[in-house]
Amino acid sequence: MKKIFVINGGQHFAHSGGKFNQTISNWDTDFFTASNGFELKYTDINETYDLLEEVEKFVWAEVVIYHTPVWWFGLPHKFKQYIDTVFTAGHRKGIYYSDGRKLENPAVNYGTGGSLHGRQYLLTTTWNAPETAFTLPNEFFDQTSVDDGVMSGFHRMNAFTGMEKLDGFHFHDLEKKATPERIANYEKAYKAHLTTIFNSVIAQ
Repeated sequence: MKKIFVINGGQHFAHSGGKFNQTISNWDTDFFTASNGFELKYTDINETYDLLEEVEKFVWAEVVIYHTPVWWFGLPHKFKQYIDTVFTAGHRKGIYYSDGRKLENPAVNYGTGGSLHGRQYLLTTTWNAPETAFTLPNEFFDQTSVDDGVMSGFHRMNAFTGMEKLDGFHFHDLEKKATPERIANYEKAYKAHLTTIFNSVIAQ
């Protein structure tokens, strides 16, 4: 059985109700409960949570799935608070032990003190920006991908804990073009992506 921990980082704030990230989380529930061999735990960062219980979910999980909108080219502040407080609570309790360096040679091995080796994670992001903003010459992100650009620090954060990255999925142009047809197509594409990823994971 594969143990899946889903984190919904779609904060309710201002004009953003977090509805689409809730929708993606619902797609996870559909997918993993309809498939054999998965056990699912879930956290919504808008709800009250206990720090040590969240640490235990990371330690329990074999795969962590993060869902987050991108606000001003970073995480929503409540999701960032979740990461800051839960990971700090997880120091020497299963998320990380140290930064990996030794006093006798502090110049090397930074970032190797994570405790979540053997786990994997998958990131989804939701954007107002169209996909072409990342892919076309002379557009805003200079042909730099979501993972290599805006979310690169998020990936290094997970590497610090010892987790390995699975191929993520990024949803674009959700302010101006969130038509029912596009959402339906995104659902099909995302669930197909999960099928591909988790067929591979199960086979390992």
